[in-house]
Amino acid sequence: MSNIVKGTMLLTGATFLSKFLGMIFVIPFHYIVGDTGGTLYSFGYVPYNILITISTIGVPLAVSKFVSKYNAIGDYATGLRIFRAGIMLMACTGFIAFLILFFGAEYMAAFTLAGEESGLSIDDVTMVIKMVSFALILIPAMSIVRGFFQGYQSMAPTAVSQVVEQIVRIVFLLTAAFLTIYVFNGSITMAVGFSTFAAFVGAVASCIVLYVYWRKRKANIHKNIEKQTVHSHIPMKTLAIELLTYAGPFVLVGLATPLYQLIDQATFFKAMKAIDKLEIAKVALGAINFYGHKLIIIPVTLATGLSLAILPALTKSFNEGNKTVVFKQINQALQIVIVLTIPAVAGLSMLSDEAYGALYGQKNIELTGTLLGWYAPVGLLFGLFLVSASILQGINQQRFAVVSLSGGLLIKVLFNIQLIHMFGPKGAIFGTALAVGTAVTLNLWRIHKSIQFSFKQTFKRTMLVCIFTIIMVIVLWLTKLMLGTFIPYHDERWGAIIMLIVGVSFGGSVYLWLGYYSTLLERVLGNKVRVLDRIFKR
Repeated sequence: MSNIVKGTMLLTGATFLSKFLGMIFVIPFHYIVGDTGGTLYSFGYVPYNILITISTIGVPLAVSKFVSKYNAIGDYATGLRIFRAGIMLMACTGFIAFLILFFGAEYMAAFTLAGEESGLSIDDVTMVIKMVSFALILIPAMSIVRGFFQGYQSMAPTAVSQVVEQIVRIVFLLTAAFLTIYVFNGSITMAVGFSTFAAFVGAVASCIVLYVYWRKRKANIHKNIEKQTVHSHIPMKTLAIELLTYAGPFVLVGLATPLYQLIDQATFFKAMKAIDKLEIAKVALGAINFYGHKLIIIPVTLATGLSLAILPALTKSFNEGNKTVVFKQINQALQIVIVLTIPAVAGLSMLSDEAYGALYGQKNIELTGTLLGWYAPVGLLFGLFLVSASILQGINQQRFAVVSLSGGLLIKVLFNIQLIHMFGPKGAIFGTALAVGTAVTLNLWRIHKSIQFSFKQTFKRTMLVCIFTIIMVIVLWLTKLMLGTFIPYHDERWGAIIMLIVGVSFGGSVYLWLGYYSTLLERVLGNKVRVLDRIFKR
């Protein structure tokens, strides 16, 4: 098993668990605060996500690439120097971002609400934004440590700290929301405010985990420095310029999703009012940007883990001039996303009513389930964008990420309102799909042009994946047809839960069986698929 797949599996497992917990907590959270609370929660988190991305200025992932590059030539001291400088820089930018978000909360709330047409007050959104802003004090500096360990191709610190952070955050979030509403008879706004403050509490827990790892690994890191024979003696100014050159495009990659959501928040209510559908706007936006996004982000989890894990290994191969290995790693990165994400988003689209109904209830399911069904395939585009952007960074084409994301954002800005006017709430989804699809196409074109990479193998395997996915979808359709004769999954939540479990089990088993017997999974994922030997015997 190659290091890239090992790293991918570890980070993907941790990120999947983290995202899965992030999806599951929404069920009791929705029960406590309802649709209004979910929309208010997303209003607070979108500006926070933008500020957290800007405050880190792409440095954590850039540190990963930077450390990997200098470790590859045996210069461990240079990587440690930039790590220490990065900690100081992130502490400063994080605190500045906190001040901006805390004291600018009212202005951001006014911009987000667009004239209070959403039914929420500026004071409500202001309070939620202020509560989430405290996490900015810790997270940028914390993420530097993760990037440093990833530069050593050590994914465990990131994986463990990520899971611990999520568990602590969710426990605090649900406890605070429950106590606020049911014990102290507080408002939904206060409950959501404490829920967003949970990001700071989770960050504290993550910092503790990373400190423990640092204490354990510190001796080995310094031992490598003592034994090194290569000494670059590069001035800190030169190192800083190189680091920021790497870091800039990472900012845009991280900003992609929150910027798309921000455009929706700024245009959605006005566009829906123009077509006399304002009464469903709050539910629809919550279903897309918060509750639905929690579901579609699960398939994207693989791409997130892959985009983090591929960069050090790809950078090392590229700097060593090993073109054959570079091509293998790019093919593997793209094919892992395709093999696992296409069936996942297709299955979620087929089971959208059942998934939304099982997790969040049957209320407004005709609207919310339909929106999830249209939104699910966009998850594949999000995944491909993350991975293709990481590939560009690994082959020193990171500046092109500025071009591709700018093109996508321009498409979103130009067509979002018109698409909502034409298609209603689905128009916002179509606008995002068109924007991300444009960015992905540009990224793949640049990869091909810059290193003469051929997508022939990836295309062939994509066709095979599509055939298997079609068979899986047919099985899901037949399953729903048969079970629908005696299970009321359209009307009852318990029926939706049963249908979801049976559908995922049958559809997933069919796809895994086809992928296993055709050797597709083994060719893409390597020896790890031998765990399926216990289930299927080829």
